[in-house]
Amino acid sequence: METKDIQIAIIGAGNMGGAIARGLASGKLIQSKNIRVSDVYQANLNSISTYNSAITISESNREIIKDADIIILAVKPWLIETIAEEIENKIDFKKQIIVSIAAGIDFEKLASFFNTDTTFFRVIPNTAIDVQQSVSTISSFNATKEQEKLILDIFGELGKTFLVPESQLNAFMSLSSCGIAYAFRYIRAATEGGVEMGIYPNVAKEVVIQTLRGAIDLLEANNSHPEVEIDKVTTPGGITIKGLNEMEANGFSNAVIKGLKASLIK
Repeated sequence: METKDIQIAIIGAGNMGGAIARGLASGKLIQSKNIRVSDVYQANLNSISTYNSAITISESNREIIKDADIIILAVKPWLIETIAEEIENKIDFKKQIIVSIAAGIDFEKLASFFNTDTTFFRVIPNTAIDVQQSVSTISSFNATKEQEKLILDIFGELGKTFLVPESQLNAFMSLSSCGIAYAFRYIRAATEGGVEMGIYPNVAKEVVIQTLRGAIDLLEANNSHPEVEIDKVTTPGGITIKGLNEMEANGFSNAVIKGLKASLIK
């Protein structure tokens, strides 16, 4: 089956489900007319329809999964069991793939909610999926190599993908899904520092964002370690090394590492 013929049903049109629907509709792999989205809130569905009227919207989860090749569960973790009770007798477990983005609901739980013979994928994206710049960490259960490639390709249109064992998902979630919030906190802190030094807030934010964008591009272009790029900026006796040392004295690196580890689900 070619990807353009694949039918995708997305249960949940909130922040993540809506972003996935919009991202897929604006990509090249999946035709908009082959995307179906359900949600209990009409406002969420209206937002999807306004973005692309070719996407089918419905308040019925059971309706949208009919004949779908891939069913994406884009709901909160505590709703997965309820959704499973509603739709499991309508699923062809030998043909339909179930993709869950619910953090903390492992394959063992998914299999108990649905069927042990089901092909499952767990995908942990981050909120940058809304601008097709997500990190999507993916694990599979009962999947073939072809099915793994398909899911990687689909989510690859929404950013970068990493196929990892389920045992590593939570660590990746701390680094990326939670990590994007930590990146925003740095941007906020650096912007506030700029304001204290006399720069207007909007200008300071633009400067910080472009500085980070440049840092990312340098690391990718040079395929270098961050410390190598730091060495290029830290002149002996200069102001940059003084700033770095002051940050470290106040626990910058230690705070980042402890924050990541604190958000790790064990």
